[in-house]
Amino acid sequence: MRQAYSADKIFTGQNCLVNAALIIENNLVADVLPLNDLPADIPITQHAAIIAPAFIDIQIYGASSKLFSVYPSADTLLKMKTHCNNGGTKYFLPTIATNSAEVFKKGIDAINDYWENGGTGVPGLHIEGPWINKEKRGAHIESFIHVPEIDEVKDLLEYGKGAIKMITLAPEICSAEIIDLIKSYGIIISAGHSNATFAEAMNTFKKDIHIATHLFNAMSPLHHRKPGLPAAIMLNSSVMCSIVADGYHVDFAMISLAKKLMGERLFLITDAVTESKEGPYPHELSGDKYMSNGILSGSALTMMKAVKNCVEKCDIPLEEALRMASLYPARVLGLEKETGKIEKGYKADFVLMNETLEEVICI
Repeated sequence: MRQAYSADKIFTGQNCLVNAALIIENNLVADVLPLNDLPADIPITQHAAIIAPAFIDIQIYGASSKLFSVYPSADTLLKMKTHCNNGGTKYFLPTIATNSAEVFKKGIDAINDYWENGGTGVPGLHIEGPWINKEKRGAHIESFIHVPEIDEVKDLLEYGKGAIKMITLAPEICSAEIIDLIKSYGIIISAGHSNATFAEAMNTFKKDIHIATHLFNAMSPLHHRKPGLPAAIMLNSSVMCSIVADGYHVDFAMISLAKKLMGERLFLITDAVTESKEGPYPHELSGDKYMSNGILSGSALTMMKAVKNCVEKCDIPLEEALRMASLYPARVLGLEKETGKIEKGYKADFVLMNETLEEVICI
């Protein structure tokens, strides 16, 4: 059965169409056309001010008071999915920060269980640490951080085969053998929580790694005499990087500057946590951000709010902010041929928004 959604504006990921209709058939995009050309036999299910591709969040730790590392279960993933959908996100990577191998394996078990029971919207697990630089650990627990051994890495990769989608690590503490091993499992490696010098980072980006985690946060600083990892990310045309657009993790002026330098290589994540008093990572809501033991530990963002902040605080055009939340993370995950756009043959992954970007419905 074919159905239609209409909007004052439909942003396809490339073009913006005024007074248009989106036709869906068998959960795929069948067509996008002017509203006046919509066949009379196709009912309009819903009208919105704006229709755009659904969002993708590759770094979120929990939702609804269920931190995934503390409650690694299919039920927690369902709660995270509901939370993400309410913020316009269709696909998300549940993320576990620096922890024990046991906790990572429980997260892998939860994802496999979720998939086996028909769960959708989770391409895999994002493991952030423990192979990071202690000097740039941020809120990560120092006692878990260490230089990886080959047998340890192989054990985790074998256990998580197919379930681990991304690993954030500090390239300066991981050997080329370790990095090659991780890549051999088809896992995306992202440079983060790193104290790499500019030269070290540029050398790494030339050979091994083309993604970086939360620009400016938990990395060597941008300095006029020691440009560090941020400069290497911004100057290397092959590197994409996430950013947390809440105004706390990164000042909005720096987001605007990074966007002007990086263009379509910069994409959004929420880096969102949830209230938690259990486990090694207590998170307490402080205004509209989270703190852990006095350290900024995560955001209270939704992807819709991140998009809105980019438009209103960073002077980024709406269409480009939407791409930062959909098309660009789809590229990172290797999903850009099936989602991240509203195009014939693509999955019917889209959001309905009002004019003020305050309300969003994820389809």
